[in-house]
Amino acid sequence: MTSDFRSSRAPSFLIIGGGPAGNQAATSAARLGARVTLVERDIVGGAAHLLDCVPSKAMTATASSVAFTRRIRDMGLAPVEAQVDIQALKRRVETIKFQLEFSVKELLASQKVRILQGKARLLGPNEAVVRTPEGVEELRADYILIATGSRPRVPDFCTPDGERILTTRDCYPPPDLPEHLIVVGSGVTGVEFVNLFSSLGSRVTLIVSRQQVLPRRDPEVAAVLEQEFLERGVELLKGAKASSIECWEKGVRVGCTDGRSLEGSHVLLAVGSVPNTEDMGLDTAGVVMDEAGYIPIDQDCRTNIPHIYAAGDVSGKLPLSSVASMQGRRVAYDVMGLGGLNHRELDYDKAASAIFTVPEIADVGLAEAEAVATGRKVRVTKVPFSATAKAAINSEPQGFVKIISDPATGIVLGGSIVGRHAAELISVIALAVGANLRVGDIAESLMVHPSLSEALADAAD
Repeated sequence: MTSDFRSSRAPSFLIIGGGPAGNQAATSAARLGARVTLVERDIVGGAAHLLDCVPSKAMTATASSVAFTRRIRDMGLAPVEAQVDIQALKRRVETIKFQLEFSVKELLASQKVRILQGKARLLGPNEAVVRTPEGVEELRADYILIATGSRPRVPDFCTPDGERILTTRDCYPPPDLPEHLIVVGSGVTGVEFVNLFSSLGSRVTLIVSRQQVLPRRDPEVAAVLEQEFLERGVELLKGAKASSIECWEKGVRVGCTDGRSLEGSHVLLAVGSVPNTEDMGLDTAGVVMDEAGYIPIDQDCRTNIPHIYAAGDVSGKLPLSSVASMQGRRVAYDVMGLGGLNHRELDYDKAASAIFTVPEIADVGLAEAEAVATGRKVRVTKVPFSATAKAAINSEPQGFVKIISDPATGIVLGGSIVGRHAAELISVIALAVGANLRVGDIAESLMVHPSLSEALADAAD
């Protein structure tokens, strides 16, 4: 069967990948009049989104509740010992995934986006073949978007088995709560899983290849999280790099390049991701990839083939759902000839990001260390949450707000937040960074009292 949408005046748009980039591009382009076909081989809504991000954050919410029960004496309540029910947790995660997938499909259907469940392969710059459970279908399109996401990277010195040697996608939740989990990788994903499983009651050891967790983050930010981990009993093996992983009768054994080794019941690999760009016919279509398999793009997410776009993790930009959605929207407008009229230049350095630990961590824009490294003059102001009434009310005084600004103009260049609701509070600084607002614009805002947002105004004042 062959479909050709080119006979219509409305441009035909083929999207391969139904994650945040793909479904945002699909709904936006369809609203603007494009005839859209979306192909997804796994789960509509995105495998990375619904098999990684959403389940992990759902479990983190549960873990945060467990962690809170250990502090309720400070709230004037009798101590409570929360018991983790793995099966109930699994049902909760599956229910949330189902609801979100249903909502995404319903939204796409409302915009008359055609959804094909299957695997797509390009046959040329305007052609693709899709293998579905019902058979094979060939498609032609005026425009094509590659938004196939990424998957967990697996080191060449081990083979995950889904039972003892786990990737991140084996943990939502695992069949049993690990007795002693060894986490390899101390970046964002690694520390989120350390937070998760240590909150649920597992003994956790984190292998830290450098001298701090979150090596690319502000040292003050990392220090707060390290202190929290240590208070929970998490072991930080610093300056270690895993070089071998093997199973034995009692669990797993991890060897390090410096000769150290440790044993646990399970090991979790959190060492980054790789793009899903292989076996897609990109070379047949003439699309250029870099050595790591990512697809270079321009400001409008175009590849070297002007009518073929790439967005989301495959573009090699920031692997964030918010970035993928913004790219998808940008692609839709460009396809419809409206790109230059509706968007300013995408500045990935101004994207806000968050780490869902306890305490939460969020940042945006320029970091203090980055500014110092470049020799740029900046003003750094920091206010601890302990200075606010709301932190005392919440019995959660840890953390702070830090704002980086230009001393000459007062323009906000960046900021970091560590503490409760950091992922929400960072939006104020993100707006300031994106719109080139001054610290005075934040300081003169009338914040709610009592609230944690008062620390933002105090830091800006």
